[in-house]
Amino acid sequence: MPNIRWPRKGSMQFWPRVRAKRETARIRSWATINETRALGFAGYKVGMTHIIVLDPKNEAQPASWPVSIIECPPLKTIGFRFYKNSQPLYQTLSDSQDKFLQRRLILPKNKNAKEINDYDDLRLIISTQPSLTGIGKKKPEIFEMALGGNKEDKLKFAQQKLAKDILITEVFKEGAQVDTHIISKGKGFQGPMKRFGISRRQHKSEKSIRNPGSLGAWQAQGQTMYRTAHAGKMGYHLRTEYNKHILKIGQHEELSMNGGWLHYGTIKNTYVMIKGSISGPPKRLVRFNFAIRPNYKVKDAIPINYISLVSKQ
Repeated sequence: MPNIRWPRKGSMQFWPRVRAKRETARIRSWATINETRALGFAGYKVGMTHIIVLDPKNEAQPASWPVSIIECPPLKTIGFRFYKNSQPLYQTLSDSQDKFLQRRLILPKNKNAKEINDYDDLRLIISTQPSLTGIGKKKPEIFEMALGGNKEDKLKFAQQKLAKDILITEVFKEGAQVDTHIISKGKGFQGPMKRFGISRRQHKSEKSIRNPGSLGAWQAQGQTMYRTAHAGKMGYHLRTEYNKHILKIGQHEELSMNGGWLHYGTIKNTYVMIKGSISGPPKRLVRFNFAIRPNYKVKDAIPINYISLVSKQ
């Protein structure tokens, strides 16, 4: 019997495995909502804990669920941008800008706004306010946020919210389903066993035992195919998870923990509790928007009986 080898291992669901260009996740598609409001929000990942709820399938039996906590300080609208045929047409910036915004971009001196009538879409230019948190960061992130409704209502909403804060309670409610977008944790340069999950070769193999071994027909084109598992940089990828369930939106006093949250500190703003885990390390920005393909079988509101605040130290 020949010794069969499988030189290519690992999931090809995410391919190519490129690293993200920046730490702020990009959102390519948005849900369609008739109501005029922001279609997403952003916050900083705090960590995980567990809660006790009554099992929706058997309400007489309590169940333990893992949950992720995201701190959501208010977002500030620094401007809005017009689009025509999916191409940026013109943008308007607010006259009053936060002092920390100069650490991120060079603010233009001429901010005279002009009237734009021929446009297809309008999106807000949003700035985060990490200085309101305790993560030791002042440099804000800047990204675009889509709006619901027709273009006339979008323009009125953008003009009203210019240079003002947007709260998480103005966008989402408890029980909503969201899609999370986050840059995963970077793991540096790793070998093929950790990076692709290939099996360890026999201990008397030539040259190496942690490599894919004989590549066989994969070298017929004169080079090693990119699909073959080899060492390289691992992690720091953009990952999107669909239909995450918001269980609770509460105030920071409810999650005070002795010694603070591990690798994060103390929560100082409104928080969002999401069922299950999300990618990325603590303190990383998490963007979440209305689910583009929600699961209508999920119950809206689920009462929580207990939240574990035992120190993770």
